Amino acid sequence: MTTARDRRPEPRPAPAPLSAEQIASAVRSRTLRAVDVVAAALERIRRTDPVLCAFLEVWGEEALERAGEVDVRVGAGERLPLAGVPIGVKGRHGLRTAGPLLAAGCVAVGATSVPGPGTPWQTWGLGRYGRTVNPWRYDCTPGGSSAGSAAAVAAGLVPLATGSDGAGSVRIPAAWCGIVGLKVTNGRLPSADRTGLMAPGVLARCVADVAAYWGVMSRAHGGTVRAEGSDDNDAPPTEFATPTAVWSPDLGFDSPDPAIVAVAHSAAVRLAEAGALRLTHPNPPLHLDDPAPAWLALRTPGADLAPAHRIRAANESRLDSLLADAQLLVTPTAPTSPHGHEGPGDRYSTALTWAFNLSGHPAISIPAGFDADGCPVGLQLVAARGAESLLLGVAGVAERHIGPWTSACVHI
Repeated sequence: MTTARDRRPEPRPAPAPLSAEQIASAVRSRTLRAVDVVAAALERIRRTDPVLCAFLEVWGEEALERAGEVDVRVGAGERLPLAGVPIGVKGRHGLRTAGPLLAAGCVAVGATSVPGPGTPWQTWGLGRYGRTVNPWRYDCTPGGSSAGSAAAVAAGLVPLATGSDGAGSVRIPAAWCGIVGLKVTNGRLPSADRTGLMAPGVLARCVADVAAYWGVMSRAHGGTVRAEGSDDNDAPPTEFATPTAVWSPDLGFDSPDPAIVAVAHSAAVRLAEAGALRLTHPNPPLHLDDPAPAWLALRTPGADLAPAHRIRAANESRLDSLLADAQLLVTPTAPTSPHGHEGPGDRYSTALTWAFNLSGHPAISIPAGFDADGCPVGLQLVAARGAESLLLGVAGVAERHIGPWTSACVHI
């Protein structure tokens, strides 16, 4: 049954017209005060979160105090790359990894929702008022496990939110909420995950804000966790030779919904027409082994890991070979549209994402369009380990030619 909670309210004026970069520039020039920017974000959260349920906790007084400190730092002449930018951090422990962002001037306004207890599936969120809803369709999930971060960004509550991605937990909610989500190269930023499958990430409404996050984080950790093949300059290039890209609808083993494949492939073709990439056809076609048994075994204490290591080694060899010839691999982000709050059924939404948690390659999800029900569809770009700047450069071209995506955000 559809309830009042599942129906979209009447649109209101755009809640957050400024990107993170625009906010930081205005605060640095003292055109805006960080205190006022953060107060406005807290008001948006107060008004909207009872329906959206994107936050577990909101740190109002503390956030305003931190914003005041940012204004003092700016007044003293300190140049902060993300001055006054309100951010959500994933879960109650999200501040543990947000230190470089806070040092750069971000202000954490709250902990975003993550999956709650009582169900094994991770593509949902539980906020302080109840289940987290997708801002595009309240009867659908935003995805997970960075559910609240994606919902808060897509609805304009904050311009930037942190996530973590162990199987697609940044990229899937980014796809289903119509925003940008980056999973960095595994091992390039610190992670407490014992298996090494989890990598930090970020969600934003525009590529420039993702690039700003990456600039801060890569500089903060560049001296200790540089990855093989990583770029000397982590800023996305403003001009670059058109990279070659291989399109794969299914990675050789999955059966994604044809309607999703059609939307994603159309976006890939538009990218090629815009000169963001050049599509090529590998010979033979890419065929990965299904990573599900390997991923699940690595997450299961006491499991026999020999089969997992064989799957992992075979897939890594095939991916490294492909990315030695082409610079990008392009796929749909998720194989299905966002499911309802009753659960995903027997479909793995991670089918096209978790191979790159096993292999460690960086990947970004960008908006590709919409399905027949008006739900966002994501396009996943995968690059060689350490090539985050290439992903950001291509995504930036995509945004200029098939975006802007921020104008499509739901206004609550």
